[in-house]
Amino acid sequence: MLIILFLWCYWPTDSLSMMLMEGQTCNPYLFRTATVWKNLNPFWGEEYTLHLPMGFHTLSFQVMDEDTIGHDDVIGKITLSKEAIGSQAKGLDSWVNLTRVNPDEEVQGEIHLSVGLLKVAEKITLQCEVIEARDLAPRDISGTSDPFARVIFNNHSAETTIIKKTRFPHWGETLELELDQEELSEEGTVTVEVWDWDMVGKNDFLGKMEIPFACLHKTPLLQGWFRLLPLGNNEVDAGGKLGALRLKVRLVEDRILPSMYYQPLIDRLVESVISPTEVEDSSALTMLEEVTTVESRQDVAMTLVKIYLGQGLVVPFLDYLNTREVNHTTDPNTLFRSNSLASKAMEQFMKAVGMLYLHEVLKPIINRIFDEKKYIELDPCKIDLNRTRRISFKGAVSEAEVRDSSVEMLQGYLTSIIESIVGSIDQCPPVMRVAFKQLHKRVEEQFAEPENEDVKYLAISGFFFLRFFAPAILTPKLFQLRDQHADTRTSRTLLLLAKALQSVGNLGLQLGHGKEQWMAPLHPIILRSVASVKDFLDKLIDIDHDIGNVPQRAVFMPSVTVKEGYLHKHKAEGPQLLSRFAFKKRYFWLTSETLSYAKTPDWQVRSSIPIQCVCAVERVDENAFQQQNVMQVITQDNDGQLHTMYIHCKNVNELNQWLSAIRKVSIYNERMLPSFHPGAHRSGKWTCCLQADRPVTGCSRTHSAVTLGDWSDPLDPDVETQTIYKQFLQGRDKLRSVEDSAGPGQGVAARLLAVIEDLEQAHTTFQCREKEDATSVILNP
Repeated sequence: MLIILFLWCYWPTDSLSMMLMEGQTCNPYLFRTATVWKNLNPFWGEEYTLHLPMGFHTLSFQVMDEDTIGHDDVIGKITLSKEAIGSQAKGLDSWVNLTRVNPDEEVQGEIHLSVGLLKVAEKITLQCEVIEARDLAPRDISGTSDPFARVIFNNHSAETTIIKKTRFPHWGETLELELDQEELSEEGTVTVEVWDWDMVGKNDFLGKMEIPFACLHKTPLLQGWFRLLPLGNNEVDAGGKLGALRLKVRLVEDRILPSMYYQPLIDRLVESVISPTEVEDSSALTMLEEVTTVESRQDVAMTLVKIYLGQGLVVPFLDYLNTREVNHTTDPNTLFRSNSLASKAMEQFMKAVGMLYLHEVLKPIINRIFDEKKYIELDPCKIDLNRTRRISFKGAVSEAEVRDSSVEMLQGYLTSIIESIVGSIDQCPPVMRVAFKQLHKRVEEQFAEPENEDVKYLAISGFFFLRFFAPAILTPKLFQLRDQHADTRTSRTLLLLAKALQSVGNLGLQLGHGKEQWMAPLHPIILRSVASVKDFLDKLIDIDHDIGNVPQRAVFMPSVTVKEGYLHKHKAEGPQLLSRFAFKKRYFWLTSETLSYAKTPDWQVRSSIPIQCVCAVERVDENAFQQQNVMQVITQDNDGQLHTMYIHCKNVNELNQWLSAIRKVSIYNERMLPSFHPGAHRSGKWTCCLQADRPVTGCSRTHSAVTLGDWSDPLDPDVETQTIYKQFLQGRDKLRSVEDSAGPGQGVAARLLAVIEDLEQAHTTFQCREKEDATSVILNP
């Protein structure tokens, strides 16, 4: 059995509490985990941060059995309401039983209606103008539906015509129900249902909306877009028969103020590193470490790294934290061993600036290990002779032969990894090299004794090998080195290699002192690599770049690429038929000023789209090209003409990453469209709403929400500073206690408190812009 996990999100779209999904109920979805093959007890360990509108309604997780042919089978689902998640301050962390999936509950979309009572003489008529619907759930194999609407009150009903193959039907029909006089006093409900017509079998339910009849007496004419609702919540806990899902879900709600409100806090943070005081003196950064908890320190560290990257001060920031850490450490064996802000910041810094570098160094070797799928084991307690068929065809093999074969293969893999790392000096980002150079200098100054000669190497290798390369080898999926988790056999090989690389990072100083003595056959190669590793580290920090001139990833630096990679593109021009084969592989670069592409990364000729011309970035219906995970970038030229480029991504997570990145860098554009077509114009009509006119107004509203957040997102200084503000706000009592004392830091605490109180007042009185309202949901299935 192949198991995957999907997530959907529902939210209202305006004050009428209408609900609209970012995408479709069945496909696509907000994220998809890796597939766990042939396992009824899968482990994912994947974490996602979703940025959603404030008014989202529910989160739905579905566990699927992936099929190579046909549609995936639904095993079960879990639906969590916003209230259920938000009711626990530290988030939900528990096992939740899967429930059965009822198609009548899996509805989505909105319907545009005008409903009223018409009284002419003695005749009373309930008039319902069914105008259109959008974002209906796809019920047919084509990815569309054949929708019709039905109006029901008491024993009266009327239906619209059926519109074939669309999720965005336009009816424009008025349905009338003649009522008796006595029916006016009844407390009934007017129901509008939407159904998918099927030629064979029963029709499929697409959703309903209900209007209390009493409302029509108070408001003669109700009109607008209304959210479609399911038939009723008939979900039944199967008592664990379908299995259970272990979830960690935390809800964080924020309203982001305009940039000018955060500038005073930015100034306090910048002041800490551009005008450093004595090591023992307090600063905004030292106060921040005081008020943060161990659990939140990693998030705070990543946020600070992004802030200082945006300010072009990430190296001085890291140097400031590292200098304090080094000077406060008396035993070199404990240096950077705790979860301090300094150690977490260095770890997150390497992810933020070094992931492309890590991919260049490790990806070929990781791919080889996955492809070869060798059986490798050194632990005599775990050797399974039944799994050794690939080692020998001469009959049964002994444990010694298995170990010898395993040692040989591990030595080959480990040699390739070490050679690739030590040969990557020129590939390492300059900003990372300068940061390590500063760290090396601080450690050498503090531990200058001859017996501590290796400490300056260990400080760098501890981060470089133990916290960067080794974790990536252990779990390649979490570092985007692979799309899927490793199978059991490959996972064991990766674990053994990660252990060995950790010993390399420790310069072999702890060999022979651990419990795993069965790793001893690898000790010689580890010890032989120590000299080359030291030489590599010496060359790595041999860089003369001035810190201020080192290229750094920042939000408004046009020369810095915030996202890049291979995608498939098709630019729609003219009325020709667009086929799935029209998509061509191209390498894309995204900066804050352009979205450009070429045939290969080294191709000299690039085509570029100015970011300021982008007016919408949206998903595309599967039906448009008979392909999943397609998005569109709509631009407007100087003559006001709209142009659409369709881009195909390899999976939904890549789709969401590119959607998020392009939306973020274009968030301040002035000419954003209010609506778009989720389909394509072909065969003389739009595949979504079936309208013939190409320039006709879009049938679905556009979205500005960033859907997915991770280390690869472009920088967003307002959001990042809001996160730091919240940390200070939660630790305000500690700041007040410092202010009230006569000790060091009193002035710093007082200035910080003033800034925090001003921001708190601004949050109370300021009405945020809609596009800045966001809800972050951190998911760890």
